[in-house]
Amino acid sequence: MRRTDPADPTDSDGRATEGHGPVRYGPSVLPGDGLPVLPELAAVLAAAAGRGRHRAIGGGTDLLDAACGYWMRRGLPAWPDHVAAAPGAPTLLLALTAALGGDVLVPRPCAAWWAPYARLLGRPAFPVATPAECGGVPDPYALLETVRRVRAEGGDPRLLVLAVADDPTATVAPPEVLHETVEAAAGEGLHLVSDETWRDTVHEPHETVLLSPAEMLPERVTVVSDLAGAFLPAGWPAAVARFPAGSTGRALHARVLDVLTALDARVAEPIAVAAAYALDEPEPVTERLTASVRLHARLAHAAHTAVVAAGALALPPQAGRHLYADLGPLRSALAARGVGDAQELEDFLGARLGVPAPGGHRFGDDLGALRVRLSTAELLGDTQEERAECLVSPEPLELPHVQRALISLRSVFDDLRDDAQRWEPPR
Repeated sequence: MRRTDPADPTDSDGRATEGHGPVRYGPSVLPGDGLPVLPELAAVLAAAAGRGRHRAIGGGTDLLDAACGYWMRRGLPAWPDHVAAAPGAPTLLLALTAALGGDVLVPRPCAAWWAPYARLLGRPAFPVATPAECGGVPDPYALLETVRRVRAEGGDPRLLVLAVADDPTATVAPPEVLHETVEAAAGEGLHLVSDETWRDTVHEPHETVLLSPAEMLPERVTVVSDLAGAFLPAGWPAAVARFPAGSTGRALHARVLDVLTALDARVAEPIAVAAAYALDEPEPVTERLTASVRLHARLAHAAHTAVVAAGALALPPQAGRHLYADLGPLRSALAARGVGDAQELEDFLGARLGVPAPGGHRFGDDLGALRVRLSTAELLGDTQEERAECLVSPEPLELPHVQRALISLRSVFDDLRDDAQRWEPPR
């Protein structure tokens, strides 16, 4: 097993990536919702814009109380002295990784921002295969084998990062799979960071069972949620973390605050006020969230239908504002266009669709695998007016600008399917 080199300028095949750096040229931390800012949220932020005082490191009382209330409503008891806030989930993950020490384990694929923070600290980040039915959570047997091999080589695995509602695959881990993985991690003494940024964007909340690892292993799980997932615009950085109860969680909370203090990582006052308002979940916020989730669920279903109809592979999206497609079955057609790996696929689809289409290598998948994340926000239109219209229309897929975007997507994938069929050898 080859360790992740924090200073490695090459891809997994040893090829230089100059001009396509894995971090600087990668996707943004979170796919945005593409919608205008909620007016009530904008008003709260504007009212606080004149406040110039510094927020306390880790968050002020109002934000921490709001975060506790948010988790309480989801069955996760929380207390302000076991909660911290920071300007974005990446900052919290950096602080947690520094505080816990040791090597990091991540599922493959995983969110594009997870592994770089381990590498930034000079820590190896070991990928672990995911089960066939979902992403975000390592296969329990693969996890045990990876831990065994890392330790046999002198490594020190301490931290497992996972997501029950996943970026990039847009899947939700079934409770039985999650339970087996959490049980395996507990048996190996790992601390878990559960990225629950997307838990409130589940497309069918009454049909999809979403459990937090913190419900199964409360003494060894830290929950992190970036509010850009469901509550705030992506350009307003704020995230919260819930630490385990008891002395272990208290000590970890203190170490994380030390790291945040060293970084002077505090949430800006106007954003903190807006975050507290959103986490209290007043009616305007919950109504917007429900409408946004419903809209992106319909767009994701339409995009998934188009991609699968063309012969690509993709798990049905269950959460978030994206889907993850494997174009391996269309490899012959892509090869005829000079596309042989995920970076070339990213460039090709980005040019053909006119929108970002980050390749799977950004999410830890092999460069040679022809995988890509597609964002549903790119189907909403080009103007604020078009995007706002999608939110209130009873039939957003029938709007002319949405239809044009879907036709463009289908056209690109259908062309690849037709070419792939022409390249098939005669039977």
